Amino acid sequence: MSLPVALAVAWVFAATFVAFLPMRRQFLPGSLLLLAAPVLIGFLGYQHGWLAAAGALAAFLSMFRNPLRHFWRKWRGNHEGAGTE
Repeated sequence: MSLPVALAVAWVFAATFVAFLPMRRQFLPGSLLLLAAPVLIGFLGYQHGWLAAAGALAAFLSMFRNPLRHFWRKWRGNHEGAGTE
């Protein structure tokens, strides 16, 4: 097994472990995983091609869809709970 694949598997296990933590304890490890993912996906794509990177990106977006949606709304200025006035 290549190093990027082993790191990707370890990342998935770490993300699964973090998901089992209470919400108040998920922020720091979840943020670190969120920051590490693009580097890992790039490394995986460099070693194994764009198809592996596309699969890893799809898995990443699926796992972090709610935090990414929250940050997207925050960056765009749309606040959750705000009406469409």
